[in-house]
Amino acid sequence: MADAPIPVSVITGFLGAGKTTLLNRMVRRPEMSRCAVVINEFGEIPLDHELVERVNENMVALASGCLCCTVRGDLIETLGDLWQRQAEGKTPPFDRVVIETTGLADPAPILHSLMSARELVGRYRLEGVISLVDGVVGGQTLDAHPEAVKQAAVADRLVLTKTDIATKGLNELRQRLRALNPAAPIVECVMGEIDPARLLDAGLYNAATKTHDVQRWLNEEAYRDDHEHDHDHEHHEHGRLDVNRHDDHIGSFCITRDKPVTGAMMARFLEVLVASFGEKLLRVKGIINIVGHPDRPAVIHGVQHVFHPLQWLERWPSDDRRTRLVFITRDVERDTVETILTAIERQAAAAAES
Repeated sequence: MADAPIPVSVITGFLGAGKTTLLNRMVRRPEMSRCAVVINEFGEIPLDHELVERVNENMVALASGCLCCTVRGDLIETLGDLWQRQAEGKTPPFDRVVIETTGLADPAPILHSLMSARELVGRYRLEGVISLVDGVVGGQTLDAHPEAVKQAAVADRLVLTKTDIATKGLNELRQRLRALNPAAPIVECVMGEIDPARLLDAGLYNAATKTHDVQRWLNEEAYRDDHEHDHDHEHHEHGRLDVNRHDDHIGSFCITRDKPVTGAMMARFLEVLVASFGEKLLRVKGIINIVGHPDRPAVIHGVQHVFHPLQWLERWPSDDRRTRLVFITRDVERDTVETILTAIERQAAAAAES
């Protein structure tokens, strides 16, 4: 068993977007031979796990029926059982887990489990969220289903499927996705054919080897000028706001601080945010310059009211050593969050002077 927690990638996307097709293609590749697959299904008679090809002994052992999870408790139990079976040598070793959610899923409960369940902490870590969007009906799906909007908003990678048969609306859909989640790369995929390396390892935990990706992820410009431009173009064209679009309630922005911050002040800030907004914090990601640790930045990662313990990078991914916090929220404005942070900073400064 490796000392480092096992990375977990979550594949989500609305019904019919192509998740099972993508997963089938991925598990056939040699580099995925040490990957465990968990199918999170909905319904009394689960079928999706029967559709995932069992390529070799590892996949047969790791993708058996016991891995079909429908609720949070089952997911925790399944991952715990997987880890224990590997530790005891009862199943082939694996060094990665991929979870496919049901198309109807709000991904937040799964992310909560991975980030907070004491049975999983230290054994697994959330690596990234991959969201599939149907290139043919993706726009209509986003209009009709808030779950689809949330799936796209929290993603680290957006996968646009069925682009080979989409006859219209692709450019508009791309613009909408960029406005909804400006820092997530959008990659196209036909019949599940894609290099897994383009989708996996999407997190900050190995920033030394993914410097460019980290910079894209934390690029506050993506959440400011580009986002505002796309939002205005997409939603205010012809001077009219489309009130039927659920993603009008979801926003993304980045807050920066030039000077190092104290760990206590940042902890208080997150505490107030969680108490004030809770489930409206769809995702919070950031890199922090903490006083006393000039050479090693800390990473925060939160979903709604649950936050990972701080992770420490070995070094800064670039010469930019500012604190940068990325927020993806529902009906929470940047100015509101900025005001809270400023007030807490002033309180901390006053306490230090007294």
